[in-house]
Amino acid sequence: MIKLIYIIILSYFLTGGLGFYFINRNKPSQVARKSYTKFGVYFIIINILFFSIVINPVFFKYIAFVIIGGGMMELFFLHQSAGYKYKGVFIISLLIFIALSYGLFSFSRLNKDLILFSFLTLSIFDSFSQITGQLWGREKILPKISPHKTWGGLIGGTLVALFSAILLRNLFPGSLTELLIVATGIIAFAFSGDLAASWYKRKYHAKDFSNLIPGHGGLLDRFDSLLAGGAWVGLCALILNI
Repeated sequence: MIKLIYIIILSYFLTGGLGFYFINRNKPSQVARKSYTKFGVYFIIINILFFSIVINPVFFKYIAFVIIGGGMMELFFLHQSAGYKYKGVFIISLLIFIALSYGLFSFSRLNKDLILFSFLTLSIFDSFSQITGQLWGREKILPKISPHKTWGGLIGGTLVALFSAILLRNLFPGSLTELLIVATGIIAFAFSGDLAASWYKRKYHAKDFSNLIPGHGGLLDRFDSLLAGGAWVGLCALILNI
């Protein structure tokens, strides 16, 4: 089962790679190189997270702690670099971050199959919303907050992620209705978490939270959607008893 899932992941990455080729083939070499770097680093990150869940979920717990601790530091350092302006924004953002962090920690303690199902659904949405957005996205959603997000990307990523979630049904412990509720919530929370992180950066006139991850920025630039989506699944596990 795990072998088949990994083959599916590789096929998705191959499809994504072809998409990035068509996106970047007419772009300047420097822009294309940055895009391919981002794609390659993302492939490494996905493999690290995938095998941390599959081999022993305790490794995923450690990664969750790193995301939580590093993300909190990035929130603070961005606030500090701006001369401690917008204290109200910082305090509210910190409280939301703490709540989501508790949700992510709860998520990291769930059944291995549910963690894997949620992680794959979220990653597929994240990947294909970018690819379909760059290929077919025209109308921007909130250009002042996140200039690269389009309705085409959101719809495309949602459709691929929901279809994939159904394909991964054997990993989900509940009914098909519960699966669709959880998967739809993962998408909604991941998208909202990404927007919230972008809004925080724009408030402090920053492009990225840090330069820790090549092609991506900081921990919160890469894992904001996992933080929010994981918190949603942690809540669903409590309410739906899955």
